[in-house]
Amino acid sequence: MEQKHYWDKVAYDKEFTTGFRMNVFKQYVHIDNRILDYGCGYGRTLNQLFEAGYTHLIGVDFSEQMIKRGRSLWGTFKFEIIESGRLPYEDDSFDAVVLIAVLTCIPDDIEQIKVIEEIKRVLKSNGVIYINDFLLNEDERNVSRYQKFSEKYENYGTFELKEGVVVRHHDTKWIDKISSSFEDLYYEPTVYTTMNGNRSNGFVYMGRNIE
Repeated sequence: MEQKHYWDKVAYDKEFTTGFRMNVFKQYVHIDNRILDYGCGYGRTLNQLFEAGYTHLIGVDFSEQMIKRGRSLWGTFKFEIIESGRLPYEDDSFDAVVLIAVLTCIPDDIEQIKVIEEIKRVLKSNGVIYINDFLLNEDERNVSRYQKFSEKYENYGTFELKEGVVVRHHDTKWIDKISSSFEDLYYEPTVYTTMNGNRSNGFVYMGRNIE
């Protein structure tokens, strides 16, 4: 099943569960700042930000059904469907971009790098990126599926779920690499509950856009 088709299919069924470190976010992002939620899904994080006092909020996602669900839930935010990795915004448009469990849905190295480069383009100088996502696990269940699909996807940590989608858990060295063009502000390893109710290693990262 193609990735977009999968997310459209499950748009009204899935509840996203990775936590958002609002106390950390507020240390670096002013309440009046303009914020983009890249891969916003149905707008869960946007609503958390709004409830915390942020009002200049935009969410983008490639799943039309996720955006449709978001619009039906929250009438306060602007949602846009993006057809490709290119964002419909000018350079230096946002003070902050959040990327919540999005990299896990992009198995390919090159595509992840393109996403980060596009985020840097729309971020203002000294703007902030907030990422949370999943890291590699060492339990038997995860190791077996990493090994099963490592040759097919040429990447240890990428695997297929039975429901028809490809996801990725990341090596910390890879996260270091794709965030290397930012000034590190905050990093915290953590454990998340996945959308299917399983436990997984994860991380929270914040970085500043430096030229």
